[in-house]
Amino acid sequence: MKEISLSLIGFGNVGKGVAEVILNKRQYFKEKYNLEIKVVSITDSTATIWNPNGIDLKEALETKKSFGSLKFWGDEYEVYELGASEVVEEVDSDVVVDVTNDKNAAKWHLKALKTGKAVVTSNKPPVVFSYRELLKVSSEKDVPYLFEATVMAGTPIIHLLRRALLADSIERIWGVLNGTTTFILNAVEEGMSFEEALKKAQRLGIAERDPSNDIKGIDAGYKGVILHNVAFYPFDFKKAYIEGIEGISEEKIRENFKKGTVTRLVALLEDGKVEIKLRELPMNSPLAVKGTSNVALIESDLLGELVIRGAGAGIKETASGVVSDIIRASSKTKYL
Repeated sequence: MKEISLSLIGFGNVGKGVAEVILNKRQYFKEKYNLEIKVVSITDSTATIWNPNGIDLKEALETKKSFGSLKFWGDEYEVYELGASEVVEEVDSDVVVDVTNDKNAAKWHLKALKTGKAVVTSNKPPVVFSYRELLKVSSEKDVPYLFEATVMAGTPIIHLLRRALLADSIERIWGVLNGTTTFILNAVEEGMSFEEALKKAQRLGIAERDPSNDIKGIDAGYKGVILHNVAFYPFDFKKAYIEGIEGISEEKIRENFKKGTVTRLVALLEDGKVEIKLRELPMNSPLAVKGTSNVALIESDLLGELVIRGAGAGIKETASGVVSDIIRASSKTKYL
């Protein structure tokens, strides 16, 4: 039985989702991959719990649910005041898992890679702004840097582009990559006002309390740059053309819908180009998704058109991408 040890940094919704998957599918991973996943540290915004023998994930989840913080873990466990960078330095683990929104996380991602630790992340900014350096160190140290959950949650578009289409040259990618904007636009088409749709999305947990990154197209821009990084080469985010859905004409969107077209925030990626803008699409277009679904249409020289569609958000869906990367990190070749 192979054992892999993790430092889980971030214990909000996604972090808890990752812990639940590891806890509930432990036997499945043993049987299918001959793999034991052991979480040796968990860090939230208040504290770090650290046990080299492995943390009781059920108790960690119950503590977080009951008290909202790991600092209330209990007298029988040691609670540490360690930030992410200190965890990387001091905790002995095979993989650092980053499910935070830390915009400066590339610093401790690099530190982890330089010390021979694999990194798995759902955190977009490091992959957007430090991709070249992170991949360089990952290659030099021969440790994986994996980020499936940064785009389309657990829908495996990153794995597809990095490991599956090895003979193909990618010509372009079309994508609807932000579930919040799709949800809002879809609701407006069906008669709801923009503000009502946004409030509903927030109430359902689809949109953040501060939805500006989604509404302004920044999140879709991040995802577009990540896909360009993988499909072509590292792209400067400042050179991306990004529109959001602020100031949309609700009346025009509903008129277009009656005429048989839908309006979606579409990413277009080509060699040297990242463009995020509103587009009118025929209802039978593969990009005309509803709800929070994400979709990408990949055009390549050999395969032609390939459509990949799936959930673009959600706790268990994102956890699927993160835990799949953890399993890949356990073997440098077999699962990559």
